[in-house]
Amino acid sequence: MPKPDAPGRTRPDACPGALQVHEAADGPLARVRLPGGVIRAEQLRVLADCAATLGNGVIELTSRGNVQVRGLSGTAPGPDAAPATEAFTARIAAAGLLPSTTHERVRNIVASPFGDGDLVDALDRELCARPVLARLPGRFLFSIGDLGLEADVTYVEGRLLLAGRDAGLDVPPERAVPVMLDAAEAFLRLRTTEWRIAELSDGPARIAATLGGAAAGEVRPAPPQPRQLGVVAQPSGGLAVQALAPLGRLTPEQAHAIAWSAAEVRITPWRTVVVRDVADPEEVRQVLEAVGLVTDPRSPWLGVTACTGLPGCTRALADVRADATAWVRARTAPADVPVHWSGCERRCGLPRGRVRQMVATATGYREEGP
Repeated sequence: MPKPDAPGRTRPDACPGALQVHEAADGPLARVRLPGGVIRAEQLRVLADCAATLGNGVIELTSRGNVQVRGLSGTAPGPDAAPATEAFTARIAAAGLLPSTTHERVRNIVASPFGDGDLVDALDRELCARPVLARLPGRFLFSIGDLGLEADVTYVEGRLLLAGRDAGLDVPPERAVPVMLDAAEAFLRLRTTEWRIAELSDGPARIAATLGGAAAGEVRPAPPQPRQLGVVAQPSGGLAVQALAPLGRLTPEQAHAIAWSAAEVRITPWRTVVVRDVADPEEVRQVLEAVGLVTDPRSPWLGVTACTGLPGCTRALADVRADATAWVRARTAPADVPVHWSGCERRCGLPRGRVRQMVATATGYREEGP
C-alpha cells in the first residue's frame, strides 16, 4: 500500500494553484479553488475558453470540488503573445476566480452541493482577511458539513471536528467561522513540517485544548452523501440535476453545456456537477447527457476513478484513462464497489473506503482489494 504523507518531509508543499502551477508531463497545470464548489456560468465559460485556447482542452474536477486546467504551454494567441500561464491568471482574475493572490492556494472549502452557501462565503471571506492563514499548507481542508473527507476543520450541526474527531465544543452558527479559523491558526503555531492536522502528533486534542475543548475518540463516521445521478429532489424542495464527469474530466464543449443550464452550478468532491432549482429538469438532463456527461444511475461509469496516467504523468506506467474507459465500455452496470485505476504505486487520487484497485506495473495491472 502507498505510504501516507508523514511528518519530517523535506520537500516543500508543491500543491498547485492558479499562480504556482505544477509542471506536468503534458505542460503546466493550474488549479482554481472554488469554495463550496460554487461557480457562476460566466466563470465556467471563461475556464472553458482558457482550456480551449491556452491549454490542451482538458478541465479536471478534483476530489475537493475544485477545477484545474491542463497543458498551459506556449503563448496566448493575439498581438500581446503573453505566456499561456500569465494569460490564464489574468483571465480568471478578471472573471472573479482569483479574489486573493496571497490566499489562493488555501481557499480549500468543501460543502454539500445542496446546502446554504452563506457560511461558505463567510468562511472564505474571513479566511482571506487573516494574513497569517496564507501560510497554511495547500492541502489543509475546511468543510461545512461532514462529507466524509476527514477535513482538517469541519463544522457540522453545532459541533467542531478536527481531523474527523469531535473537539468537544458547542459552537453556535454565528461563532462557526471564527472558531474554525482559530483552529487553523492553532495548527500553524503547532506545526513544523506537517501539512494536515492528522499528521500532527496528538493534533486534534492539542488544537481542541487551545479552543477550550477536548478532542477524543475515533474518527466520527460521516453520514452518507447524496450522489444520485439524474433528476434528484433537493432537501429544501425543488429539483436538481446531478451529472457525473467520466474520470473527472470535462471538455470545453461540456463546460459550455453546463454553463447553459443555469446561472450557477456546484462542483462536488465526487466529480459530479449539480444544477440546482431546475424548472425543466428533464431538458437539462438531456442536454448534459447529449454532450457525454452521465446522468443514468445505472451507468457503469459510476464509481470508476483514475489518476492522470500516461501521457500526463512521467511516473505512470500505463495510459490508465484509456484502459479504464475500455473496461467501462465492456460493462453494462456499475461495479459492486468503487474501482480506481493507478498508473504507479503512488496511487494518486485513491478514494477513501472500500475500493477495488487496478495498479499498473511493468508487466500489466495488479488487482487489489474487494
